[in-house]
Amino acid sequence: MKLVLISLTTLGLLCGGPGTAFAQKMNTTNQTELATVGGGCFWCVEAVFERLDGVKSVVSGYAGGKTANPTYEQVCSGETGHAEVTQIEFDPKKISYEKLLETFWEAHDPTTLNRQGADKGTQYRSVIFHHTEAQKAAAEKSKKEAQKHFPSPIVTEIAPLTKFYKAENYHQDYYRNNSRAPYCQVVIRPKLEKLDKKKGEKSR
Repeated sequence: MKLVLISLTTLGLLCGGPGTAFAQKMNTTNQTELATVGGGCFWCVEAVFERLDGVKSVVSGYAGGKTANPTYEQVCSGETGHAEVTQIEFDPKKISYEKLLETFWEAHDPTTLNRQGADKGTQYRSVIFHHTEAQKAAAEKSKKEAQKHFPSPIVTEIAPLTKFYKAENYHQDYYRNNSRAPYCQVVIRPKLEKLDKKKGEKSR
């Protein structure tokens, strides 16, 4: 679905080439940490986490596969083993890893295997790539707690992050830069509005 909705102008930016591997501690300071998750289209996940207080940056990319320096087209083929993910730099003094995971569970359906809405394929799988043993334990605990809110079994993969490859530049800040695009209007905007409604209900 995404491939159909990308404009010709956007496709022209593909000449920027594939992303390069990021180290787990890349772009962090002594005050920030990294979290890496996938919950379907990374345009959606990126838009969700960019709005959270305490999040310093969100980078869309690929992880969990066997192909080095993959391109978007390669990942979309489903043959690389990579998932579309976002790598989140956050300040743990302002927002905890556990709070990020709470948003992660609310922002997608973790009970559908290799699918989110009309986006199908292993590249859209629900996954948490942990950076440390502490994150692994927190993810497993969070998954167990989240299961109470879903009638069907959660199929989210929890695995160690090996390498993260930054996606092509036109994927970065996609919703901010293309809010009028059909995919943004039909898929991302309603998702954000739904999350805002849930947040409002919780604050009452």
